[in-house]
Amino acid sequence: MMLFMGKVKLGSAIFAHCLFAFCYITGQTVATPSEHTTTVVDAPGERYRIGFQDVLEIQVFKHPNLTQRVPVSPNGSIVLFRLDKPVIAVCKTERELAAEISNAYKEKFIRDPQVTVVVAEQKSQSLAVLGAVEKPGNFFVNRRIHLLEMLAMAGGPNKEAGTRLLVARTGSTSNCQDGSEPSDPEVTVLAYKIRDVQEGKQIVWMKPGDVVSVLDADIVYLYGDVNKQGSYKIREPITLTQAIVSAEGLKPAAKKNRIRVLRQRPGVSERDELIFDLSQIDKGKIKDPILEPNDIVAVSEDRTKSILLGFANSLKSSVPSVLYRFP
Repeated sequence: MMLFMGKVKLGSAIFAHCLFAFCYITGQTVATPSEHTTTVVDAPGERYRIGFQDVLEIQVFKHPNLTQRVPVSPNGSIVLFRLDKPVIAVCKTERELAAEISNAYKEKFIRDPQVTVVVAEQKSQSLAVLGAVEKPGNFFVNRRIHLLEMLAMAGGPNKEAGTRLLVARTGSTSNCQDGSEPSDPEVTVLAYKIRDVQEGKQIVWMKPGDVVSVLDADIVYLYGDVNKQGSYKIREPITLTQAIVSAEGLKPAAKKNRIRVLRQRPGVSERDELIFDLSQIDKGKIKDPILEPNDIVAVSEDRTKSILLGFANSLKSSVPSVLYRFP
């Protein structure tokens, strides 16, 4: 920036224009000599908006006795020296609040107050990450960030993480909108796949008060006529065939044409029963279904096949003794 020194007489309009430009560049609010109230409006989302519990540093040029450090009260206001009424601070930017304080002092006893407001401690716009991450905890941010950055701040998913995460949007009162008062908190839960977030398929912008929960690995259960019954953790989408392979396959007498998948209905204890024919899946005639978390795969025994196999096994075991008796 070039400054030209000299005896230059500027008109009031030019002076006001230059002073406004200076304020915009420096991010400060200076009350100009005027009969009217100073009004400063930031572009939507341009700057940090003051929230509850923030701590503000208030300075008045040439009036050090008015300088103070003050927290934003639970009702969103601050109390300043020599002002009869509290000043509403919440949901304003530093510049907007500085302009309002300047107007308040101008009405009282200062002709042209030059006020600076700085958020010394940003405590309102907190975000939390919990669950299967390396460094769970609360994080205070002073800019707009997206979900992938939030995961990085928490060290990323750990070895226990599954495929999904939830974002609980609490509707924090520090999430302000221009021209409106903070609304009552409402909670909305959003579900995302971790891989979609990591690959940029889902760009989710965080809001003050959001709580990110990275879920543990999903579990599916296999029982019945499989070689290895039990629960299996899955960290990637898994099909019915892959789950059976994880259980070391079917027993010989398993009923392949009637593999049951018991799937819990959302919000209730009842489960739906889905029937699949593994032979049709093997032949490619029907699609191999993707299992969902907490699915139970039940493999029934074919009684007829079991009896025939038992008879065949008994014959096999008896053949050597027959040969031994009749050489």
